[in-house]
Amino acid sequence: MTAGQALFVGGSWVEPEGGHYAVVDPATEETAGWAPEASPGQVRAACAAAREAFGPWSRTAPEDRAAILGRAADLIRRDLVAHAEVARAETGATTGTARGMQVGVAAARFRRYARVEPAEWAIPPQITEAGPMGRAGVLGALAVRQPVGVVACVTSYNNPWANAAGKVAPALAMGNTVVVKPAPQDPLSVYRMARALEAAGVPPGVVNVVSGRSTGVGEAAVESPDVDMVSFTGSTAVGRRIAEVCGRDMRRQLMELGGKGAALVFDDADLASAVAGIGTTFSFYSGQICTAPTRVLAQRGVYDRLVGQLAACARRLKVGDPREPDTFVGPVISAAHRDRVESYVELGRKEGAVVVAGGARPDVPVGFYVAPTLLADCTNAMRVAREEIFGPVVVVIPFDDEEEGIALAGDSDYGLIDYVWSGDVARAFRVARRLRAGGVGINTVGRNMEAPFGGFRKSGVGRDVGSYALHAYSEVQSIVWPG
Repeated sequence: MTAGQALFVGGSWVEPEGGHYAVVDPATEETAGWAPEASPGQVRAACAAAREAFGPWSRTAPEDRAAILGRAADLIRRDLVAHAEVARAETGATTGTARGMQVGVAAARFRRYARVEPAEWAIPPQITEAGPMGRAGVLGALAVRQPVGVVACVTSYNNPWANAAGKVAPALAMGNTVVVKPAPQDPLSVYRMARALEAAGVPPGVVNVVSGRSTGVGEAAVESPDVDMVSFTGSTAVGRRIAEVCGRDMRRQLMELGGKGAALVFDDADLASAVAGIGTTFSFYSGQICTAPTRVLAQRGVYDRLVGQLAACARRLKVGDPREPDTFVGPVISAAHRDRVESYVELGRKEGAVVVAGGARPDVPVGFYVAPTLLADCTNAMRVAREEIFGPVVVVIPFDDEEEGIALAGDSDYGLIDYVWSGDVARAFRVARRLRAGGVGINTVGRNMEAPFGGFRKSGVGRDVGSYALHAYSEVQSIVWPG
């Protein structure tokens, strides 16, 4: 058997006590590598190492921490092609996505947090009445961002590079130490990130990576008394269980959970723009992304044309080998997930939806592929319209007027990212402000990476990205003195 990947604990590469398991290439169904299965004891050791390293690292000058992150960014960028090939093999992403949106974004995130920002700010002085000291006076105050401590970063399978970097980089910049528990399907990329950080000069124990298929691995990290905060990206169901554990010890948490993004398309919308944006659900990570506009609300005047153009979009996207340059839709992460997505399509049929495009397994000899699928004539009560499918499946629901469209968009357990397409900019902003979502895209699915990111309702707790991530991975301390 090929030598397996080691765990990264306390600055050392150690053999896993649980052995190794195969990481499967979703496109070929072959073994892409051998991932380590940590024991709960090794996870606790990683948390203890992070606790021991926290004091010295938190006292390291911000400029020195930033320099290490900058060197890590350069090292990741230097080996981008090799890193992207591993990411492609373990996630099934197309080569372009693996290079640009996975490894490239990770390097950019480390570079972003290599920029030192002020960690304290003055509070206006306040004149006080006589208090415990027996006299009135002026009190000055200073707000100071302090690191939280040890952060357990539990990452998602859809983008192991960018998701992990989005947690690790701001956490380290703020002076925290981290224990990263990557998704079991594709942890090899995260170990490569750890090697880049090690080479960049991260002190022992500041970054630790432990993986495994057993739920006990993640549970040991979340429940460790050495952990002060949990940053999680994944399903709402798992997030709820993690939040319960955090709540028992009043532990800090940042939760990026599920989504069922509503895309309101009004009669005056630019249909080409709407189709291009909504069509990314079919191709981008094969629909395995929580921000996707998977629930289309189309005003009746444009409904038939929009359905027709979305169907044409779905049919013309090439499904197949993600290494081929003309492939738009790669595989989903596993056979089990393919079965899950297909079961939702069948459920949609039973609920009365019309399968306008896709709906059958693509004629590809190997790999876990799902055809881009469009379900029309849906209602918001259908499970396919309410539950996160996490695949290349779009549902379309008609509405009559603005009020009905807003009401339908809000009738959801989720509230991560919604979208509005309209030629009337004033209306688009008016509607956006009424949507109960953490973010709203107007005539675009693009994201500003300095804007706060997070969800309402069951889509999560907290905000990160840009400067907001520095707040997310810090505690604010007030220092008060007599003026």
